[in-house]
Amino acid sequence: MDAAVGTTAVTNLIARYAELVDGGDFAGAGALFADAVFIGSGEPAEGSEGVERMLRDTVILHEDGTPRTHHATTNIAVEIDEERGTAAASSYVTVFQALPELPLQPIAAGRYDDRFERRGGQWRFAERRVRIHLVGDVSRHLRT
Repeated sequence: MDAAVGTTAVTNLIARYAELVDGGDFAGAGALFADAVFIGSGEPAEGSEGVERMLRDTVILHEDGTPRTHHATTNIAVEIDEERGTAAASSYVTVFQALPELPLQPIAAGRYDDRFERRGGQWRFAERRVRIHLVGDVSRHLRT
């Protein structure tokens, strides 16, 4: 495999997570972590079911079935280790939200530190660490 191909695959996984969460597809987002652990502010969530459950337990879905968010993932830096079939990525995440009673605004910002493994020729999440550094009004996004 080629490092550029791996970098693209890893970057696409990072983007796919944001797309699935913003679309309210928590089962799909969980599936990205089938063989991985998600470490955030609560207890670590492991595997597809664990990550799906964590999202369902913490993220508020609105009438349209979505959290009414937009995760903007930027400053993505990827390092591929072709010999080991592993990769690491760090990125910034800014979460925007808009509702009829809430104008579009950033509600959280932080970073993702991700590890990936290549299994059966496919890149997969191995670990995601979420560190939120700036928090705005998350009252319509997260359950307390």
